[in-house]
Amino acid sequence: VGMGVGPALLVLLATSAVMPAKDPLLNVCMDAKHHKTKPGPEGMLYDQCAPWKDNACCTANTTSEAHKDQSNLYNFNWNHCGLMPPKCKRHFIQDTCLYECSPNLGPWIDQADSSWRRERILHVPLCKEDCEEWWEDCKDYVTCKENWHKGWNWATGTNRCPWGSMCRPFSHVFPHPKDLCEKIWSNSYKYTTEHRGSGRCIQMWFDPAQGNPNVVVAKYYAWRKRSSPSWMENVTPETDKAVCALPWPVLVLLPLALVVVPEGARGCG
Repeated sequence: VGMGVGPALLVLLATSAVMPAKDPLLNVCMDAKHHKTKPGPEGMLYDQCAPWKDNACCTANTTSEAHKDQSNLYNFNWNHCGLMPPKCKRHFIQDTCLYECSPNLGPWIDQADSSWRRERILHVPLCKEDCEEWWEDCKDYVTCKENWHKGWNWATGTNRCPWGSMCRPFSHVFPHPKDLCEKIWSNSYKYTTEHRGSGRCIQMWFDPAQGNPNVVVAKYYAWRKRSSPSWMENVTPETDKAVCALPWPVLVLLPLALVVVPEGARGCG
């Protein structure tokens, strides 16, 4: 065995000790009411949810329920201010499919304080076209609430408009596409000026024959999140422990092995 094997082995050990085997932000399902514990292929997903069938966080039954006017998923009634037009409803169905099925929302998963889920999505950068088409197709529908996550009258077991509220056109409740996308689900989405295919925004609508464009988007934002100071504040304690537990020869070689270690990593103390 040559002398060069020792240092090379130490480099490999150092790398494996501080680099996670699986990126916790990629190809994951959130801890919520109907989500699978991990994504995987589904034989058949219903109608608008079909683009996710090769790798999904949802089941076929969930996607079937997502298309119903009175869904058993959350007992939510789209028609709380009269019948929602089909051209508008299809966007809410697609929104539900993305939320329930996508394994590419990891960079935006956040803790939730509700009784029915432990995690939610926050500030997912939605493509300009997806948001604006949603608003355009729904602007003439009426609703009594700006935030559909909370504040409903649930006395009958399904959502009804709160006492004293009025049904108004979407275009009054949400004057701009940005208002709709950001306010309706408590900032789950963030309006962007990025376009479909840019690799910088999440698409609710895509052609599965062309592949899932959100895979690349998730990778980009996962990289950005890992590179941010706040991310490093969250992960360095664990990383420090792993690094500080290594023998000193490995520590000496770490700068050679880990050229991507961020600059502000704390020392062992």
